[in-house]
Amino acid sequence: MSETPLAEPSPPVPFRVFHVQPGAPAHELFELPTAAPAAGFFWVACTRAFLGDHLQRVQSTLQAVTGQQLVDLHVSDLLNAQLPSHYDYTSHYDLLVFRRLVGSGRPRPNGAVDAPPGPAAADGDKPSASTPAPALRRIRTGAVGFAVFDQLLFSVHPDECTVREAYAARLLALNTATAGSPAAETASIPQETAQRDQRAGLLTAARMPTSPADIMLRVVNLIVDGYLDLRRELSRQLDHWQVELLRPRARAINWTALLESRLALHQLDEICEDQRTAVQDWIDAIEGWPQPATPAGLREIELLKVRSRDVLEHIERVVHHVRRLEQSAETAVQMHFSLQSNRTNDIMRTLTALTAVFLPLNLIAGIFGMNFEFIPFVHLKAGFWWALGTMLCIALALTLFFWRKRYLARTGQG
Repeated sequence: MSETPLAEPSPPVPFRVFHVQPGAPAHELFELPTAAPAAGFFWVACTRAFLGDHLQRVQSTLQAVTGQQLVDLHVSDLLNAQLPSHYDYTSHYDLLVFRRLVGSGRPRPNGAVDAPPGPAAADGDKPSASTPAPALRRIRTGAVGFAVFDQLLFSVHPDECTVREAYAARLLALNTATAGSPAAETASIPQETAQRDQRAGLLTAARMPTSPADIMLRVVNLIVDGYLDLRRELSRQLDHWQVELLRPRARAINWTALLESRLALHQLDEICEDQRTAVQDWIDAIEGWPQPATPAGLREIELLKVRSRDVLEHIERVVHHVRRLEQSAETAVQMHFSLQSNRTNDIMRTLTALTAVFLPLNLIAGIFGMNFEFIPFVHLKAGFWWALGTMLCIALALTLFFWRKRYLARTGQG
């Protein structure tokens, strides 16, 4: 009986093109555009490999649609997967690079998270203190680049970018959403994003994006949501680390894994700091844009500012939470060593008390062990029993004295 071969994963889509018109359904095109749209704007989302292999084709498309091409340095930034989050601009377009979570941390359909193979994977959400937490081991990021033109958004993603596919599916789903059914419109929106969009006065599923910058901010929203989800997992797993560290008899603690976890938190802090700086620079750039002459244009600019500030606030929440986790981990380590020090002190106190109990007994045994011919009780028939009884009484008296002084009592952490 032959086994059915497993289906190989489908190769990533090299590029996706959408024609977006406010107030009208979005359409996906299957070829790169060759001219500027009569209404609305284009969203061209390609993979980094596609940009590297078809750079001239992409530049020709940008020239045909916007009348401008990407600067060579910005092309290098978009092709660099290790570039930190940052913002730059020219007189014709704005460039934003934003790092997102990638790799083994991608959620599976059942809600679990893929973890690298190892002992921790078998323990589920409760890794032991001898193995690094899965969420801490999976903080791997990749750069997503956005070039924002007046009538085109050009974005560059990793080869398997779930963020691109997630927002593309949502954008196409707006075509079939019922305008009079808010519940149906918001059913597929994550809670964090829905609340953010409501505060911004722009419910994502209620209206189409109004500009390339609007789409860019909505995609950035999804990226930030991934860090918010990671924040919850880090809290749960760091709580378990603290419980393990505060166990007074914990012995199988892998300090290398703990150090790697703390380094991962430092890395996440640096990533979020770069993101915050990039978004703040973007907000400062929006403040310098010329004021539109129409009320609709003014409202669009205000909504972009509100959405941008809200994204910045969520990044700051992640930064604050990560730093609190770092402090909690440091405090747990210090408390662990404090507990171990107290336990060592208890042991040394007990040993000292026992030594004090046997010290007079050793003195008596040493006296009667001297090589003198005439020693009291040596030649008595009951001398041995008198000496033994005296030593026993001294031992009991000292033991009772130390017990009342609590030198032999165990503390709560012992």
